Amino acid sequence: MLEDNLERMIKLAEEFFDAKNDPLQISVGEKTRRQLKRIHPSTMTEIRNKKGPIAWILVMPTTTALMDQFVARKIHEQDLLDKTPVPGTYNALYLCSALVLPEFRGKGYAKRLALKAIRSVRKQHRIRYLFYWAFSAEGRKLARSVASEIRLPLLSRNE
Repeated sequence: MLEDNLERMIKLAEEFFDAKNDPLQISVGEKTRRQLKRIHPSTMTEIRNKKGPIAWILVMPTTTALMDQFVARKIHEQDLLDKTPVPGTYNALYLCSALVLPEFRGKGYAKRLALKAIRSVRKQHRIRYLFYWAFSAEGRKLARSVASEIRLPLLSRNE
């Protein structure tokens, strides 16, 4: 049986992103997790308590050429993952998703996880840009806050 929080996080992700019904989005199953870890070990990061994850983020380093195509809506999210070379030299980082259980929101967990992941990726790659595709006002706010703190330009697929 899955941990209590893990079940809730999965349900939250399914309700919010509905990636299983949209083949153009990244749907995080076992194959995708392995692929992301090959790109960089810090692509998926979480904070847990005794009941399981309470906050989770997904970031993905890639190339600026792929970032430009994604932001210009020439490729979709799944294309971005599939076309990112492994191994590769990455200079852009996609702020893909952040999930925090409702009772833990507003405490800075998602921002802390994102900053930790970005700093880890930057140890191996010269990241010069962040980019995102906001599904919510909170996602937009998080992306802007992270970019401001890390002092990197931020591009958006939405704007």
